[in-house]
Amino acid sequence: MLQLIREHWFSNVRADMLSGLVVALALIPEALAFSIIAGVDPKVGLYASFCICTVNAFVGGRPAMISAATGSMALVMVTLVAKHGVDYLFATTILTGIFQFIAGSLRLANYMRFVSRSVVTGFVNALAILIFWAQIPELTNVSWVVYAMAAGSLAIIYLFPYIPVIGRIFPSPLIAILVMTGIYMSGHFDIHTVGDMGQLPGSLPSLIWPDIPWNWHSFSIIAPYALTLTVVGLMESMMTATIVDDLTDSGSNKNQECRGQGISNICTGFIGGMAGCGMIGQTVINVKSGGRTRLSTLTAGIVLLIMVVFLSDWVGQIPMAALAAVMIMVSIGTFSWESIRDMPKHPLSTNLVMVTVVAVVVATSNLAIGVFVGVLLSALFFANKVGRLLHITSHLTDDGEHRIYEITGQVFFASANSFRHAFDYGESLSAVTIDVHRAHFWDISAVEALDRAVLRLRREGMTVDIVGMNEASKTLVDQVAVHDKPDAEKLLEQH
Repeated sequence: MLQLIREHWFSNVRADMLSGLVVALALIPEALAFSIIAGVDPKVGLYASFCICTVNAFVGGRPAMISAATGSMALVMVTLVAKHGVDYLFATTILTGIFQFIAGSLRLANYMRFVSRSVVTGFVNALAILIFWAQIPELTNVSWVVYAMAAGSLAIIYLFPYIPVIGRIFPSPLIAILVMTGIYMSGHFDIHTVGDMGQLPGSLPSLIWPDIPWNWHSFSIIAPYALTLTVVGLMESMMTATIVDDLTDSGSNKNQECRGQGISNICTGFIGGMAGCGMIGQTVINVKSGGRTRLSTLTAGIVLLIMVVFLSDWVGQIPMAALAAVMIMVSIGTFSWESIRDMPKHPLSTNLVMVTVVAVVVATSNLAIGVFVGVLLSALFFANKVGRLLHITSHLTDDGEHRIYEITGQVFFASANSFRHAFDYGESLSAVTIDVHRAHFWDISAVEALDRAVLRLRREGMTVDIVGMNEASKTLVDQVAVHDKPDAEKLLEQH
């Protein structure tokens, strides 16, 4: 046990604490911006980021992964908060945590393998577009000062990292916010600031109980949002964990991560926070800065809370234009530009799935619906492709009375018709052999196709032998097939 604690917490202390500090600095503007996207007070996102990050350090399944309030989750909450208020958001966050814990207990993370790379790419691109689109209201019908601050912030964000030494130490989004806040405080411009968006936390979070009627009607309101948040949160968290696995050449427990996300969100709901999940961008910053253990995640959460509680007056002076610039940077960094560049090299089906996911998400503003459509479309393309891999050849014996068909490939619902129509039923023969030692029969559609082929050949006066069937196919055929049963024709018509 001591060895495990040392490995997961204290094997990389200095680098973990420094990387956690960097992540905490970078978390502040993003937590503020995501709160504003969701339409809640900035403290809701800041408390959520502290709680999710801290709790997940202890109960998550992927050391060094950063979880907090995210843009993908904030986008789902917009209509809930606008229609029903923030207390329903807290209740939804708790229910989301419960759903995620159940998903982890049922080991549903194993099903992530059915989500193709093209769906993931479409998910990421759609998320980037929605985050960018959410900044438009802050940049329309405003004074020239806002445009100047947004442009200046973007210039700092992208040029500051090129400054030797300090450019690699301090996160450029934080520098942009500090500079623009200083300009605002010295110029007293009439523009929106974070303080205009709501009350900032000046104290530690406390336990709350969501002030909603706890009845079936309330459940019917929050359950659809909680289900969507569960799917979106777990998907982004699993993607984030996979990225850390690749970067650190180590493994993670995805189902434990699901349960950890659930516990974190339950705790967050009870301190007045919004639901969150794994953050791809912040996690990459943590790992690239040297973070490897749970200590880096815990450091990020604790330092974030300390800064928010003791610097709330300063945080209220941050211009919204600076935060909009940070979110534009996040959207640009999130978008997979390689997916556009590589489209000519990718198969058409891959591009169609990616574009469809983006289109559905942008049209519905619902990431879960887009992913569902993408997974369904991927499955259809895959079935169609595998179905085409069925090859059937034949040859006559020397006496011209016996034809041997050799089947190679997968016989299932997508290829069953091709299998059935590959035989020449009008040929004058005395015997037919169907050699299936290179084929596999997967479902009842395949077995029915075999039944129909065999019975029709027999009706034409031929004897039929089936040879080389593997054990798995034979088990299915023995259970379902009718061609060797009495009254086979009658039984087949009853199917």
